Amino acid sequence: MVMDHKDYGKKPYMFNIEDATAQNNNFRTTIWTGKKLQLTVMSIEPNDEAGLEVHERSDQFIRVEEGQGVCKMGSTKDNLDFERAITKDDAILVPVNTWHNIINTGGKPLKLYTIYSGPEHEEGAVHHSREEAPR
Repeated sequence: MVMDHKDYGKKPYMFNIEDATAQNNNFRTTIWTGKKLQLTVMSIEPNDEAGLEVHERSDQFIRVEEGQGVCKMGSTKDNLDFERAITKDDAILVPVNTWHNIINTGGKPLKLYTIYSGPEHEEGAVHHSREEAPR
């Protein structure tokens, strides 16, 4: 699959998620947005991060495909009492209203995909860098 940055949501769709995640070089690319589910792929540069955030209406599933980093979570942005090293094939489950951040600690891009239990980003969103991604 060649990344075409198109959101295929609201209709049946099938693709190789590992290939799509590996080929994505954008900070975030939205692949599928439905009424109650959204899938994005991400590429976080070395020494960069996803950015500390909280989702007030959805749980989140994150799977690491390539690279290494650290996952931090907590009940408030000042109390990130959950911290774990992450690497290829790790899955991260983020409950609704939990502050969280993914930090790339490796020397190459951290490639991951994330599934939201309710859309969190604008349908079809492509953010080439963390700086252009809305907070």
